[in-house]
Amino acid sequence: MRFTLLRRAVAGALAITAVAAAPAAAQFSPGSAGLDDPYFPFAGNGGYDVQHYFLDLDYVRTGNQMDATATITARATQSLSSFNLDLRGFTISNLEVDGVDATFSRSGTHELTVTPASGIPAGSEFVVRIDYEGQPQRVIDPDGTSEGWVLTPDGAHVVNEPQGSPGWYPANDNPRDKALYDIAITVPDGITAIGNGRLISETSSDGKTRWHWREDSPMAPYLTTATNGVFEMRVSKWRGKPVYHAVDPTLNQVAWERLAVEPQVLEFFSKLYGPYPFTSAGGIVDNGRVGYALEVQTRSVYDRNVGASTLVHEVAHQWFGDAVTLTTWDEIWLAEGFATWSEWIWDEEHGGPTAAETFDETFAAHEDWDRPPLDIGGPELMFTSPAYDRGAMTLQALREKIGDHDFRKILRAWFRENEDGNVTTLDFQALAERVTGQDLGEFFDIWLREPEKPTTW
Repeated sequence: MRFTLLRRAVAGALAITAVAAAPAAAQFSPGSAGLDDPYFPFAGNGGYDVQHYFLDLDYVRTGNQMDATATITARATQSLSSFNLDLRGFTISNLEVDGVDATFSRSGTHELTVTPASGIPAGSEFVVRIDYEGQPQRVIDPDGTSEGWVLTPDGAHVVNEPQGSPGWYPANDNPRDKALYDIAITVPDGITAIGNGRLISETSSDGKTRWHWREDSPMAPYLTTATNGVFEMRVSKWRGKPVYHAVDPTLNQVAWERLAVEPQVLEFFSKLYGPYPFTSAGGIVDNGRVGYALEVQTRSVYDRNVGASTLVHEVAHQWFGDAVTLTTWDEIWLAEGFATWSEWIWDEEHGGPTAAETFDETFAAHEDWDRPPLDIGGPELMFTSPAYDRGAMTLQALREKIGDHDFRKILRAWFRENEDGNVTTLDFQALAERVTGQDLGEFFDIWLREPEKPTTW
């Protein structure tokens, strides 16, 4: 109600101004149907900034059926006559803006265009309610892998990087639009449903259980989950924060031994990069058969197995990838290069090879020199060696060039100054130059932009 009153108050004030200046209709225009990401130009939408999602999902694995309501609170960044959301499939039974019925249309694979009964003035907050039902979708990435709502024998393995979120909820599906989330998942009794953040409540009635999760730090849409199925879930504490671990009981129980190391990893990166950015932590090991793990915010999702280095990698992403997030997908090295180098420094300080030794080995074995991290070759090649290995080599080469003291200072400042925000490579270069007082343009060109093997740097 507070948001609705605010929107109407602002609208009234702007309408008075419009009488003196120009017809009110001239004030409003459609939000863009995409944000021009180099890899996914029509993912995300312009004209507004989401503040909060409340996703209320009622799901039954039999028939893969979902009955859901999404309540989205947003702030207009321009005066909107209409705006778009991203949603794949589903039948929409009701759509309201500030409690008033709105018209809508569908186009393409995921465009949902909403036209409210009256224009939304720039700067005002508004609330969208969408009631929808149908089958949540698995999305196939350009590289052929699966994401979105991936069915398992007893539920769904829910991972979204980079474009799976609209397969199960209406979103402004771009990493630049972070928001707070409440995710409530109602499932049959005996099924565990796991979202991001802290478990607010678990209530059962009429043969169903409603699991309500809340993530109270800004989160990019691709980092959400609503994974559900038969799980054993254990809750512990680390520095007073709840840590939720869930494992499919049909899988190898070595997963519990690997997950038990997470508090030690959290402690290590908290000292190296800065305080852990979220109010909960944990991981899910599920029978997803997607072939990868994902750094879901506060709750990394692992497919069937938890490799020791994979756990370190995904936990490191909570700092770099989740709290500090890339602006566009063509700069994915800012997530994967940092998480890969985090594996190297973990090994260095826990009895393994030094990061310099790992650099030398990786440098000798690397073959994709013609695809530098900032020209990786397209979305079908996002998750390949240049983003991970050459990205990590870039960081280690910088460490050796400027010295460990300044390098660690840069990493801590990078996290401290950009927590909850979005970043670019030029931002990182500017920070490194500010800390060191050096012109590092040639260095970053050699490592990130030139399609050849570095010889000097």
